[in-house]
Parts: sequence; C-alpha cells; structure tokens
Amino acid sequence: MPNGSLDALLFSKTPDSKPLSWDQRYNIISRVASALNYLHNEYDQKVVHRDLKAGNIMLDFDFNARLGDFGLARALDKEKTSYSEVKGVAGTLGYIALECFLTGKATQQSDVYAFGVVLLEIVCGLRTGTRIGEFCFLVNWVWSLHREGHILDAVEERIGDECVVEEAKKVLILALACCHPIASGRLRTQAIVHIISDSKIMTDFGLPIALDEEKILSPEAGGVAGTLGHVVPECFLTGKATKQPDVYAFGVVLWEIVCRL
Repeated sequence: MPNGSLDALLFSKTPDSKPLSWDQRYNIISRVASALNYLHNEYDQKVVHRDLKAGNIMLDFDFNARLGDFGLARALDKEKTSYSEVKGVAGTLGYIALECFLTGKATQQSDVYAFGVVLLEIVCGLRTGTRIGEFCFLVNWVWSLHREGHILDAVEERIGDECVVEEAKKVLILALACCHPIASGRLRTQAIVHIISDSKIMTDFGLPIALDEEKILSPEAGGVAGTLGHVVPECFLTGKATKQPDVYAFGVVLWEIVCRL
C-alpha cells in the first residue's frame, strides 16, 4: 500500500514527518470500524481477527484504511461465539483483552477491545505500551484522565487546531467503552459504526464507575510481577497488585492441590 501501515505513519516522529490530520484520523477510524463490522456481521461466516493493531492497518494513496494480516483470523463455527487454540492466547500484548489470558478464547468482544486500543493510539499518537508516569499502558492513563474530567488532555498535540474537539472527545470515550474491563459491557460493532457515523451522538456509552483508587497499590517499574498462571488477568493491563490478585493466586494453588496438577 502506498502509505504503508498506520503504525509506521502514526508513530513516526522524525523532523520531516507530517502528522496525520484529524480528518484523516477520523476517516481511518470509520473505515476500520466498518471493516470489523463486516467480519463480525456481514461476511458469510462470523470471523474474529485476533490481531487487530495499528501495524495491521494499511493506508492507500488517499490514506483510506484497509484492515489486513488475517494470519490469525478464524471463522467461528455455526452457533459458536469464541475460538481457542491449545497453544494459548494469540495476538499482540497490549491489544489483547484481559479475559483472553484467563479463558484462552478469542471473541468478537476481544476484537472490540483491540479496536478500542487502536482508537486511543490514533487520537493520542502514542503506542499502547507507552509508560506515562505510574501507568504502564495507554488505556490506563486515558481512564485516569477521564476520571479526572481531563480526557481531552490525551489528544496528540501535533494535531493542533485541526482537531474537532467534540469528535475527539467522542472517540476517546468510545475507545474506553470498547476497552470496558468486562467483555459483555463492550459495544457491538454495529453500534460502534453508528456512533462514529452519526455526528449527533455524544454520550458516555455506559462507561463503568471509576476504580476505587484506595484499593489499588503502586505499580512496579518493571511491569507485572509474579508467576504466569498465578497472575490475575487485569495485572497484565494495569501492572498493579491489589488484594484481589493475591486471592486469585490462592485459588489457583487450591486447584493445583486438589487436582494434583
């Protein structure tokens, strides 16, 4: 494709690189949403992409987005809602929904989570794994800004005056709704397409209540601590330890004792 991948163009910060305009970004968002909706609802079979990320979105001469790299994509059997493989979780860390680490299954909801992460990258101009202060992942930082009422501070400065403030706010809130920590709470792709295409829609899309900060301990600079299999899924996203993950690990130990595995 003439303009390469969204990843290469979005995160290029060389002196001669020109940032994507807001209109280009919004058009990319709209086209990727339509492509994902096609896979989930309009193709002959329901398909889960399993590796939706900026590096797998290609841009043509006019910066129109094309969703690519279907190497991990799988068609769902009739009446099935998920796909799993014995070898474990497929995808790219930072785009994988929390529940996938626990269930090992890919669903339409996990695709929606990855789409939400891509939205944040497009608006913020930062990679999903960017460390910002105490936050290990971009999504946590934006959640914090939303909780504090400063979500527009996440918009990339290079967009400048071209940014349509109401659209930017809508996309950021939409991204958080797509990254809802509970899979069943995420939006369906039909709703996502409708929200993006309708300029009159401005709402919080049923975002969950902010986390109780008193229950969260400080994250470790080195990332997630613990032993894989005993680490509760949300730790991969937050990088933080709480009392709940300790209880989760205790439960795993009980299963090991009872099952002798």
